[in-house]
Amino acid sequence: MFSEIPPAMLARMRELEQVDARDRVDGTGRLERLRQVPDVTGRFIAMMAASAPDGRYIEIGTSAGYSTLWLSLACRAVGRNITTFELLEEKAGLARETFNQAGVEDVVNFVHGDALELIGDFRKIAFCFLDAEKNMYADCYEAVVPNLVPGGLLVADNAINHAPTLQPMIDRALADERVDALVVPIGNGELVCRRK
Repeated sequence: MFSEIPPAMLARMRELEQVDARDRVDGTGRLERLRQVPDVTGRFIAMMAASAPDGRYIEIGTSAGYSTLWLSLACRAVGRNITTFELLEEKAGLARETFNQAGVEDVVNFVHGDALELIGDFRKIAFCFLDAEKNMYADCYEAVVPNLVPGGLLVADNAINHAPTLQPMIDRALADERVDALVVPIGNGELVCRRK
């Protein structure tokens, strides 16, 4: 899956990696920065998505679409599509540009809107990647978990580097009898929950 990244997708990934690296050091405001996952996390979530059972794939927090590109590799490998949600207008424009340049519009359904207002209609979720504003995590968790299929996965980014903010949601997941959960120390830390 990773050895066969199409050239146009790889070029866009490298471009976004450069922008993200620059944003982190040049004083770009927090909401304007891409704040995307590192390469190793992209690989990890793609592997998790490729191993998910049958059902819908969603991503909450698209930004410029970097993590979505990794997830699109998994979608192509297993013959599925992903719906990704982004609230901010500027990021929505960057995401559309990313998906067009990378040639993934056949497997990516981009939604410019508030995921919390829309994901309640999503049933039979097999995989969800959550990487949005941290104050939304608890509500997103509660909206997604009841709709996960047995064996379905929810992966939430920043479980280590934002642990003080996310600890109540992490504790909820670790004690939730509906899921098996653990924090994986990769990238910025990934909370992985598997529906029982």
